[in-house]
Amino acid sequence: MWRNIASNFLTFLVVLVFLLGGVIVWGQNRYVSEGPLEASICLRVDRGSNMRVVSRELEERGAIGSGVLFRVGAGYSGKEDLLKAGSWLIPEGASMAEVVDIVTRGGASTCGTEVVYRIGINQVRVDVRELDPETESYIEVAAFDLLDEETSPPSAYEKVTTEPDTRFRINVAEGVTSWRVTTALQAVGVLSGEVDGIPPEGSLAPFDYEVEKGDDRAALLERMTEVQKTRLAAAWEARDPDLPLESPADVLILASLVEKETGVASERRQVASVFINRLRRGMRLQTDPTVIYGITKGQGVLGRGLRQSELRRATPYNTYVIEGLPPTPIANPGEASLMAAVNPDDTDYLFFVADGSGGHAFAETLDEHNRNVARWREIEAERSAQ
Repeated sequence: MWRNIASNFLTFLVVLVFLLGGVIVWGQNRYVSEGPLEASICLRVDRGSNMRVVSRELEERGAIGSGVLFRVGAGYSGKEDLLKAGSWLIPEGASMAEVVDIVTRGGASTCGTEVVYRIGINQVRVDVRELDPETESYIEVAAFDLLDEETSPPSAYEKVTTEPDTRFRINVAEGVTSWRVTTALQAVGVLSGEVDGIPPEGSLAPFDYEVEKGDDRAALLERMTEVQKTRLAAAWEARDPDLPLESPADVLILASLVEKETGVASERRQVASVFINRLRRGMRLQTDPTVIYGITKGQGVLGRGLRQSELRRATPYNTYVIEGLPPTPIANPGEASLMAAVNPDDTDYLFFVADGSGGHAFAETLDEHNRNVARWREIEAERSAQ
């Protein structure tokens, strides 16, 4: 009798273990398999929230099939106590494992509202954008010029800058000066701290910088400087050894000239080739942006054409008068212009002038260049008449 009881109990245990194993395998498969969410959603996790609250909202919004299994999986993977506050994009069909990873990995919010400060040559545009989870693209909510003293920031901007999960980015355009970057950062109210002077021209990398509310301005400038140092070192390492450039400083200066002379990406190496060819022949560079920088010192735009007296005046930046490169960069060049400076196209071009399309007409001889100039003046005259 006891033998039968023991045998039956053993059989029961075997079946129980088998069923339990099956449940575990089923749970694991369901945890990592595609979820029921039919369209992306934006999930906001408040500070002090917990997995129970989050799993309940996810279940109600159709993002997961089982709140219990979601919490068990989070606990089994050691992430139950790693929940991060913020706004998180939950993509269509995300598995429970993927959702757990999204809400626990941290970093900047991946959906909700973002504020982008775009530091350009003539303005600092502020874009307030909201992510549409269905299209996973940003929709503009408000925009204004931060430096326009006659315009008050819109209420949408004032509101989102006080919300804890708003994402902030500082976008520095290629070709802006260090003065412009510094003055712009001083106007960005979500940053803190004082800036002691203006960094050397050319030392700040144009880039898109993620920042948090309260970040120190001086520390951000240091980040920009380190990125530019890394880029310049890479460009110097990749340079053509036959170029008439004696140091990384020369590369930075030449790259800034390229940056200011063309906004057409495909022209950068051609423009660089003109300057390199002129340096090799001992010709003056004769580029207007250097003359303008000598007048403005990089503090704002000239806002008018150059005068003949300014083109004849001997200054350290007047490349119609001085030999070789100017003493410093005239702007902060981007990575593409740095690489163009060290790997210019192999051409015989010595001249270029605007062609009316936003680009330039290049020439090997003065006669050809004069014809291009005449054509450009015709285009200017036609536009003035219109």
